[in-house]
Amino acid sequence: MREIVDFLEKSGVHYFATIGLDGKPKVRPFQFMMEREGKLYFCTSNRKTVYGEMERTPWVEVCAAKENFSWLRLSGRAVFSDDTSVKAAIQEKNALVKSIYRTPDNPEFEIFYLEDATATISDFSAPPRSFSL
Repeated sequence: MREIVDFLEKSGVHYFATIGLDGKPKVRPFQFMMEREGKLYFCTSNRKTVYGEMERTPWVEVCAAKENFSWLRLSGRAVFSDDTSVKAAIQEKNALVKSIYRTPDNPEFEIFYLEDATATISDFSAPPRSFSL
């Protein structure tokens, strides 16, 4: 798990894929928020289209790359959580999220983690390494 978290933290922006409400793939930049108790957390607003996409089809995939041409593919099922302690920790860690949602109990602020997740780290020098999280 530590290797996956390190990769996500060091790669910065990630590309997050869902199945759109029109049934077509959608990809947009996203940011990993944190790991807690073995769960990889992300956040969004329940007013965004991506929220409705995950409610309808919760299976998502994240792709991240580093400058050394290594990349991570992370797949799993998005599970929404109302855990205000995780929301508060995310806001403490990320000033942008805090500036948008202001408080952990903001009714638009949604957090989710990936369940049944798998990850693959690849580069051009060796076979891919796979992980079940």
